[in-house]
Amino acid sequence: MPKIRVLVVEDSLTVRKRLVEVIGSDAELEVVAEGENGQQAIDLCRTLRPDVITLDMHLPIMDGVSATEHIMGHFPTPILIVSSSTNRGDLFKTYDALAAGAVDVLEKPLAEEVDGAWERKFLAAIKMVSRIRVITHIRARLASAGRATAARPIVLPASARSNDHGHSVIALGASTGGPGALVDVLRGIPVGLPVTMLVVLHIDEPFSSAFAEWLADQTSHPVTHARGGEPLADGRGRVFMAPPGRHLAVNAGKLWLSSAPERNWCRPSVDVLFESLAAECARSVVACLLTGMGRDGADGLLALRRGGAHTIAQDEATSVIYGMPREAALLGAAERILPLAEIGAAVTRVAIKGGK
Repeated sequence: MPKIRVLVVEDSLTVRKRLVEVIGSDAELEVVAEGENGQQAIDLCRTLRPDVITLDMHLPIMDGVSATEHIMGHFPTPILIVSSSTNRGDLFKTYDALAAGAVDVLEKPLAEEVDGAWERKFLAAIKMVSRIRVITHIRARLASAGRATAARPIVLPASARSNDHGHSVIALGASTGGPGALVDVLRGIPVGLPVTMLVVLHIDEPFSSAFAEWLADQTSHPVTHARGGEPLADGRGRVFMAPPGRHLAVNAGKLWLSSAPERNWCRPSVDVLFESLAAECARSVVACLLTGMGRDGADGLLALRRGGAHTIAQDEATSVIYGMPREAALLGAAERILPLAEIGAAVTRVAIKGGK
């Protein structure tokens, strides 16, 4: 079987040599080239067409975000971000790269790690990312060409802000590929829509800490991590995200957080949120399961549909990984299977009208 061909891009010689050494220790992988800046990442990717790229965000000449935008816009290649970025600005760059098409993110190794756990996680991430069929990102192509413009938020007319006959909750679940998908869906939902929006995204710490703030910046919706205890009815027009490492659920009309065991190897879990909504207020919910690996959310989406909710799954063509929405489709959990670009408008129509 051919080896997985890896391009390693990292400006620190010490870190780069460690990454190369770890990759070289696995018989299934080979390093085809090394780069130390974003322009080299583009040039080497164009010439060598590797199976996967490990990419730092802090790079000279051209940073990791710009390199990702160009690569995903012109010769799409699976990208694993390997970064130690933990401050707000650096985290925003990581989210920008994920939204531009990078597949996953992994924290750089810490000096005190000696048991091989990080190395095993790194090798597994490379193999997982290499198997993903990535697509051309038109938005990334425009950004890399310097022609991207900030999206104007859709503002709901005052005459449409009464929601007496529509649905009061929009619930979204996503995993791999989720940052970009959530941006697209929320940009398609008008600011001021009188619904409470609940979001579960699988993204590892420490990279999850500033995501709500970034999502608010990208979409113009007020987005915060749930604290627990917020009345569901008081959150209309707002987006509440499950905080890092906590399940988000609804009970007795309020948001609840839990450190209960993982579901589907995930905490937060989409199933936990969806199943709580199915038990609490299914007929008032519009739920959508977006791109992601595994099957988290499929059972919960089925419970919602059986309870009378309107349910949507993202289609295969626009999913970074057609895992979670595929499982939902196989269960018959989704009333409709839609391309990403249509989901925001579809959700909005249901929320306002209460119909399809």
